[in-house]
Amino acid sequence: MNADQAGKIAVVIPCYRATGTVAQVVGAALHHADGVFCVDDACPDGTGNLVAAIADPRLRLLRHAHNLGVGGAVKTGYRAALEAGFEVIVKLDSDGQMDADLIPMFAAPLLDHRADYCKGNRFFELEYLKGMPLSRLLGNSLLSFFSKISSGYWRLLDPTNGFTAIHAAALRALPLDKVDDRYFFESDMLFRLNIARAVVLDVPMRARYGSERSNLRIHRVIWPFLAGHGKNICKRIFYTYFLRDFNIASLQLIVGLLLTLFGLVFGLSAWFSSLESGIPASAGTVMLAGLPSLIGVQLLLSFLNFDILNTPTQAISSFRSRTTGD
Repeated sequence: MNADQAGKIAVVIPCYRATGTVAQVVGAALHHADGVFCVDDACPDGTGNLVAAIADPRLRLLRHAHNLGVGGAVKTGYRAALEAGFEVIVKLDSDGQMDADLIPMFAAPLLDHRADYCKGNRFFELEYLKGMPLSRLLGNSLLSFFSKISSGYWRLLDPTNGFTAIHAAALRALPLDKVDDRYFFESDMLFRLNIARAVVLDVPMRARYGSERSNLRIHRVIWPFLAGHGKNICKRIFYTYFLRDFNIASLQLIVGLLLTLFGLVFGLSAWFSSLESGIPASAGTVMLAGLPSLIGVQLLLSFLNFDILNTPTQAISSFRSRTTGD
């Protein structure tokens, strides 16, 4: 850590069923952080008691009376770190799968005001995928696609990666109370960050898989994840292209959807009528169905291209630092 970064980096560690790894994770985090906030999310295994036994003035233990979920635990740590005045807040899981030595790499773009939020990306190098279970690889690929649409960060991968860092200025711009408390937390954060126009960067990292058991059950979260992404897609498009602004992309989306829908409905109706009557559809009927569909799809592709290019480029922290004179 550089001298000018002293006193600026905090690490939040949500703790749940991690008695075998939490002490090692906390110790590793203390090597790179100026403050560590461990949140015992009503862990039945007593993970918080192990943290309490660690004697270090930089370590603070927060306890939940009831289990809130990983997102709820992280938000508790975020609020405590903000109140303590830290500039960069890193989130590290307690299961030992994340390399704490990467903390400076995650924090550097935020301290330099080049980004507001950094997240890990285990897909950057093919070599990084060695050891990743096939189910996680396929699941993350599918979730990455939906996350790109719902968050608007089309160049990001690995949206469920829990190794993240956020600048305090960006965190204050988010409605934390509205962010999901459970496993959709990371994906929901990306959606909220895009609404706030925050700059997000991927940080290449290698995943580490040991003998620990994940508390995530794919079959239990797949439908809530899809529902959450669907909801966020609609909200992001409405906020970005209709509430905050109305531009050429807004018109492309409206006209494209109407023309495509008209072409499909008219074409299917004409096709069924032709099947019932046995009379082939005329060339004019085919054109009336096909042309609006082709134009509509072209307009939707133009909207998609605009949306891909409409990625935030100016860090919130950079703007706030200039206006406050920091």
